[in-house]
Amino acid sequence: MEAIVLSGPPASGKTTVSNILSRKLGMPVIGGSDILKEMAADRGYKMSGEDWWDTPNAMKFVKERETNPDFDKETDRRLLKKIEEGNVIVTSYVAPWLSKYGFKVWLDGSPANRAKRMAERDHKTADACAGVIKEREAKNTKIYKGIYNIEFGKDMSVFDLIIDTNKMGAEQVTEEILDKYDQKHAKKG
Repeated sequence: MEAIVLSGPPASGKTTVSNILSRKLGMPVIGGSDILKEMAADRGYKMSGEDWWDTPNAMKFVKERETNPDFDKETDRRLLKKIEEGNVIVTSYVAPWLSKYGFKVWLDGSPANRAKRMAERDHKTADACAGVIKEREAKNTKIYKGIYNIEFGKDMSVFDLIIDTNKMGAEQVTEEILDKYDQKHAKKG
């Protein structure tokens, strides 16, 4: 099966939708953070628990990553290989612009709705989450502009499907993706 690649700004629903798609299609989910964990393990960092990214060990790795753009390039190289092989669901900010393979979906939502979604997920205030989202968007935009000269979230021509998640739940979003994915593959068959 062709890979499904989900992108979109922070807290747009990529992880939630990818997990539902995984259950429905029986395909594994992989994201950039999974690849970065592999790379950290390759470098001798010890992994422990779901909240590894919040540990001092992980913070040391993140500092190392921030000073070396090769980390992001290697992460993306590994993700692109998985997309090309297919039969996987990938969550990635930048892969849709880098890969010629995969069924590419952009999930979007207003900053307020995304902050509310993150607040519910992380048990924080919407105001605090709005600040986190703004900071992550700025950082991502700078990283991908610097590495690939890609204007994150600007050129939408690479996507097979764009979904506004403001008025849709994760199940509805998933059903729309599956419907369009099936339509695309029925045309080819």
